Amino acid sequence: MKRRAWTRDELILAVNLYCKTSFGRIHQGTPDIIKLSSLINRTPSAVAWKMCNFASIDPSLDRKGASNVGKMDIQIWNEFFNNWEQLAFESEKLLAKLHGEGTLLQEDIDDSREGQDKERFVKTRVNQAFFRKMVLSSYDFKCCMTALSIPELLVGSHIIPWAKDKKNRLNPRNGLCLNSLHDKAFDQGLISVSDDFKIMVSDFLRDKYKGAPEKKFLLDYSGFGINMPKRFLPDKDFLDYHRNNVFIR
Repeated sequence: MKRRAWTRDELILAVNLYCKTSFGRIHQGTPDIIKLSSLINRTPSAVAWKMCNFASIDPSLDRKGASNVGKMDIQIWNEFFNNWEQLAFESEKLLAKLHGEGTLLQEDIDDSREGQDKERFVKTRVNQAFFRKMVLSSYDFKCCMTALSIPELLVGSHIIPWAKDKKNRLNPRNGLCLNSLHDKAFDQGLISVSDDFKIMVSDFLRDKYKGAPEKKFLLDYSGFGINMPKRFLPDKDFLDYHRNNVFIR
């Protein structure tokens, strides 16, 4: 019997799940893979295999996944990764529809918002949540500086700020998994990451708080290497931007 071809919507959903699943959990026994397979009427092994296909064309991975990659797999991958903002939102809308959810983030929408303003608000919230899931899963849900692993305290921190680079707002290589404190310090330019992925601490912070209790939370990490993600390594050009435009030397 001829196998049913994958549709564009199914492939977009598979890329979506690939981005949000820790690399070591791409297998047919993972609950989210089982759930998606049920929603699109595929077997868990078929969904897991398709995600492995995407791993084989993911340039951020040193290791490779499956090699049986079709032209449409590559086409959808490129479409997704060249237009993060649109494809992330489109895939999340498809997922919500399959789950029978009428409006994404309905509980968070201010009733005073109307038309395009409301649509932009929803798209931003959905895409921010998607970015966080991508980044956290890449770092196995551990802060890359402290190894803190309490999900409620972890942030998908932008290397180049959200407002400064629209094209790379959702690019996972523009993200670091940080706890809330270090995310704030990174955002304020009090810490950064060097080209060889070591933690840098601002001289301003070092001079002002050298003998304070805060030392153990920030200063003591200076020079330590960050815990590297399993995929979506931070882009060195983005880190260079942060050091030159955000970091307080």
